Amino acid sequence: MRNNTRVLLLLLATSFSAGIVFGEDSGYNEGGQTLATLRDAPISIEVTPPKMSRVENSDLKRKRAYPMQPPTIPHKIDSYQVDLKVNKCLSCHSRKRIEDSQAPMVSVTHYMDREGNFLADVSPRRYFCQQCHVTQIEAKPLLANDFVDIDELLSIESSAEH
Repeated sequence: MRNNTRVLLLLLATSFSAGIVFGEDSGYNEGGQTLATLRDAPISIEVTPPKMSRVENSDLKRKRAYPMQPPTIPHKIDSYQVDLKVNKCLSCHSRKRIEDSQAPMVSVTHYMDREGNFLADVSPRRYFCQQCHVTQIEAKPLLANDFVDIDELLSIESSAEH
């Protein structure tokens, strides 16, 4: 009986919060205040989504925001096959292909196993590139960004000391 009461209370609490979030306008307008969302409309109104932005295709390396950040992919990869049998990325970025392709080689860390031993080929845990590496799109940022990387912070700090 106690478990049934707990389940009932949990269901009531869940239903109540779902009603607040997914109700007619209650998820968007709470207590007379409009909640800021990227949708910019109540959940009950279906908005026309923006057009898909184009993928950046400049082949220029981007500056990294922090040490050890995986580099972004500076070109389109729409039709690239990456599965258990084929990895299109390695047709240019593998150790064996960089001389012909002039693409940067994947990091030596991609040729290491968990124990730090070097392998002849890319480690299975580093084989699926898009787990860490992403393309960029040509789009206006959805939110303002005031990120300052460590080099800028150190520069500001050293100029303030002098």
